[in-house]
Amino acid sequence: MKKFRLMTYPYVAWISVLIIVPMILIILYAFTVGGNDVATFRFSFANFQRFVTDAVFMEVLGRSLYIAFITTVLCLFLGYPVAYVISKAGDKHNLILILLITLPTWINMLVRTYAWMGILQDGGLFASILLVFGIEGVEMMHTNFAVILGMVYNFIPFMILQIHTSLAKMDTSLLDAASDLGASKKQAFLRVTLPLSAPGIISGITLVFLPAVSSFFIPKLLGGGQFVLVGNVIENQFLVAGDWNFGSAISLIMAAVIMLLMFLTRKVEKKTSMSGGED
Repeated sequence: MKKFRLMTYPYVAWISVLIIVPMILIILYAFTVGGNDVATFRFSFANFQRFVTDAVFMEVLGRSLYIAFITTVLCLFLGYPVAYVISKAGDKHNLILILLITLPTWINMLVRTYAWMGILQDGGLFASILLVFGIEGVEMMHTNFAVILGMVYNFIPFMILQIHTSLAKMDTSLLDAASDLGASKKQAFLRVTLPLSAPGIISGITLVFLPAVSSFFIPKLLGGGQFVLVGNVIENQFLVAGDWNFGSAISLIMAAVIMLLMFLTRKVEKKTSMSGGED
């Protein structure tokens, strides 16, 4: 046992340096004022009060939640049919299709976002295709559409893989039983397939919504700074304004929001699993 315990020490040290210590510093800065000098720190809730009382920051938070929600909904409605088709394919085709879904994620997300800049910019691939149909003057870059498109492209594999995992584990004999009882394909899908895939849907929603609400370089690159989200505000406070106290407070607020959302999704997942077991 001691040998196995010794093997955990590097992991504990790694976690402490990269997670625990930074979190302690964020909490320290969030609840204090007085600049970046530790000797001048004073305990205060002023950073949180500034965020919740400023209409501009609350608007940014609302916009971040809205764009993350739209991104999650689009990923769900686009990803579910893809996951369903993959789960129905044979083992040979299944592996190939999964590879095609995961292949783009092997490339750095920043590089993929830069690629979309080239596609959506004036004179880019998208504009050239529209020009073939006689459509010109359509501006794609620096719009809400470009930001959401970039987020959906980057995060949809997480939704597809989670839903596919649930569908692949599903007992297909339940569909045969539903058919024997006179259920149509539509009824079997709504009463059997969809409820059994609910855990994958909830996990996919979590994995898409959480990074989308805190993303900062996708709106920065594709939105051109015109669509500022919470992630951009945090980045600006640390790198531009130099107000680490306020930036830490916003980070802590977002961490609390994310933890609350994770708690709610887990509650829904447990409730759905219990309902499925009772049925």
